Amino acid sequence: MSDKQLPGEWVEATISEIADVNPKKIDAAPETVAGFVPMSHAPTNFSGNLEFEEKYWSEIKKSYTNFKEHDVLVAKVTPCFENGKAAIVKGLPNKIGAGSSEFYVIRPAIQEISSRFLFSIVKSYKFVSEGAANMTGAVGLRRVPRSFVENFPVLVPPLAEQKVIADKLDTLLGQVEATKARLERIPEILKTFRQSVLSAAVSGKLTVEWREKFKPEMVDIASISKEQFSTGLTMGNFGKKMDKSPDISGDENGKFVSHIAGWLPIRIGALCECVVPNRDKPKSFSGGYHWLLTPNFDEQSIWIDYKEIESGLSEEEVITYRAKIIKPGNVIMTCVGRVGLSAVLEESSVINQQLHAFKVNSHIKAEYLAYCVRANVEYYESKATSTTVKYLNKTACNSLPIPLPTIEEQDEIIRRVEELFAFADSIEQKTNASLQRVNKLTQSILAKAFRGELTANWRAANPELISGENSAEALLVIIKNERAKLSQTKKGRGKSVEN
Repeated sequence: MSDKQLPGEWVEATISEIADVNPKKIDAAPETVAGFVPMSHAPTNFSGNLEFEEKYWSEIKKSYTNFKEHDVLVAKVTPCFENGKAAIVKGLPNKIGAGSSEFYVIRPAIQEISSRFLFSIVKSYKFVSEGAANMTGAVGLRRVPRSFVENFPVLVPPLAEQKVIADKLDTLLGQVEATKARLERIPEILKTFRQSVLSAAVSGKLTVEWREKFKPEMVDIASISKEQFSTGLTMGNFGKKMDKSPDISGDENGKFVSHIAGWLPIRIGALCECVVPNRDKPKSFSGGYHWLLTPNFDEQSIWIDYKEIESGLSEEEVITYRAKIIKPGNVIMTCVGRVGLSAVLEESSVINQQLHAFKVNSHIKAEYLAYCVRANVEYYESKATSTTVKYLNKTACNSLPIPLPTIEEQDEIIRRVEELFAFADSIEQKTNASLQRVNKLTQSILAKAFRGELTANWRAANPELISGENSAEALLVIIKNERAKLSQTKKGRGKSVEN
């Protein structure tokens, strides 16, 4: 650290020179109510509050880390350390508490040392990155050594300046985190926007003006349903081979998106041939046809990122495991767990038992069908049976009623949805870029604080508060003297007990 330029009023030290790491356990009456803090209750952001449960001291004093008001807690185990789990202890019953043994407790050596300044140190990039690099232990359960924390080098400002730095960080980082919170809400807003677009598309709201201009004819869904069944394409979609599509019951109304012009809906299973995969799970994957699973679906898009697919079946494996190949241009949907996600295939693929496929035809566009499925997730959730996970059988997958416009209007719907989704995607990309900048801003501000840049003007205006008996050097002397007195007191007590 000596090669770095630091304010002349600051001194170099280590954490152990200005604070105690893991001080001795607290002695309190068993019936004392205190705060209990599991690791899950520690915040990861700079201004997050430390949550706690109230328990009697007799329940929590043993086998747990003890701490008191104004102590700083920091996780020492991976991944909690890298995630920045740390907090200043405040607001606990009787100002004492206990928590996970995976916390380090950092206590100011004297009352005047700023806990907020110590907290800023453990939240700095230097502390977190170097701590992670020095971890020891088995993979998956590595810990930051106590010696690293105690010997971590710090630049110590005078007491008055520590408090000014802490105040400035509270203000600046509070603003940063408020901005970050607003940015983090945008993806959820965009998710709602996309779902609204899908509902508007399927209901005909997106193409009201288009219909007024082109006045398309109503599609004869009864004839289409009869044609598809008579050719055998939709036989068996609703149970037995000769079971036709059941009428839409009254209790289904309101659960699916209906058309604003009152178009009669047609069930997907009366319109499209379906493909149900067999239950044979492949035991080998040699590559070839993509092996699709629910995690391969994009929550925000009907398109699959094939680069993320790890497994595939060869021609021989397809035959061996009786797999069913779904060709490009057809639609698949999820029917186990996260039901109602859809995708349009661009490459030949094999689906597992958690998926269902629809073969499109001259009456419907694949993209329009995929949008209809996504717009009606609530309908599919209402149809799902559940034990441990939600599940849709073949009949339920084929049961969704959808409005069927002309192919020309379907093309227009697809165009408008893609246009609006592209707009949402551009906002999301800008949001993610902004979040990256905001995340870097926190560490940039902390770095400026520890270089003395945030308080340069304050130092110039307040020389009497950072010199003489108020200097950082004087502060270290006070800490040494206080510790020496405490050590002598403890030795004296020990002798009196022996006598």
